[in-house]
Amino acid sequence: MKKKNALLYAAALVSLLALGGERWILRDARGETGAAVSRAAAIMADALATLRTCREIAGIPMDEETDPNLTGIVGVESSPVTTTLGNLEAKRTTANPAWAAVLTRLLDECGVGAGDPVAIGASSSFPGLIMATLSATEALGARPLVIASLGASQWGANRPGFGWIEMSSCLREAGLFTETAVAVSLGGEGDAGLDLSREGREILSEKMARTGIPLITESDLARNVEARMTAYDRAAGGSAIKAFVNIGGSWANMGTDASVLALAPGLSADRLAYHPGRNGVIQAMSARGVPVVHLLNIRGLCRRYGLPWDPAPIPRFDAFSFKKAVRPGGAAFFVLLGVYLALLVLAGLRLRRLSRF
Repeated sequence: MKKKNALLYAAALVSLLALGGERWILRDARGETGAAVSRAAAIMADALATLRTCREIAGIPMDEETDPNLTGIVGVESSPVTTTLGNLEAKRTTANPAWAAVLTRLLDECGVGAGDPVAIGASSSFPGLIMATLSATEALGARPLVIASLGASQWGANRPGFGWIEMSSCLREAGLFTETAVAVSLGGEGDAGLDLSREGREILSEKMARTGIPLITESDLARNVEARMTAYDRAAGGSAIKAFVNIGGSWANMGTDASVLALAPGLSADRLAYHPGRNGVIQAMSARGVPVVHLLNIRGLCRRYGLPWDPAPIPRFDAFSFKKAVRPGGAAFFVLLGVYLALLVLAGLRLRRLSRF
């Protein structure tokens, strides 16, 4: 009888431990992080509405054919500040407030909290992802340290009169974001707009001069990366950078070594080596032990985090549906469930044997 009671107590203890583990693994489905996820999505929704208003005031019409959701952040196919080819559907896909929720969850997994510096390497090719990341840092109370490349691929922030500089200014004036870029660059080939026309380089250079933000003009990869790392460290003010978010395919962030193409989209669990002259800020940050969130392969990101591809209309953000689609803990949850069930089966078999005596 005492053995049976001991096994029952053990089964109860296992159940309590499993419940505690489940609550820890799914911690962002409730509590502070869950609230931050919803807040981030709401901030991004407000940001999109604000940008639409700014476009209307500036007299820049929206094209329902290329931007059926009228998000206001879809650019044009070609302009003097267009760097490379781009996928229209991918740009439309990222104009969804649910991306802000995903970024909040990923930064939370990196251990980002209130006051923590988050380095952001932002290509203007994906203004939606820049807004999502800034919404996430705002919701978490973190400090975004942005280095923005102003050249953009097709359909990104590539309108000469409404690029990321104008978008960022509109959002700051509305009080949605307080970030100011710690540095800017032309972007494109060599991070110096070598793939742009002379007109395009002049347009962006004039914009950068008006901002008063420090310029990165170094076309040598190793020195460019060093300049960016120095800018991030200076802006962090002695605090440890808690995460690096790469947005797009910037030469300076990606480097020239083809091995970076094997990097999975999303939060990377790998510690990467840094080889000056071949690698970019992604590898330099990872080599320091800084977690990297890699936002480039949009289809891959959609599959990994359960977001819709090119939705029309953009679905209203629902925290419950988001938690079901993007279950925090991933494999850890199912491992815990398997161990729990196995222990209960073993306890049941043991009780059955004892009942024969």
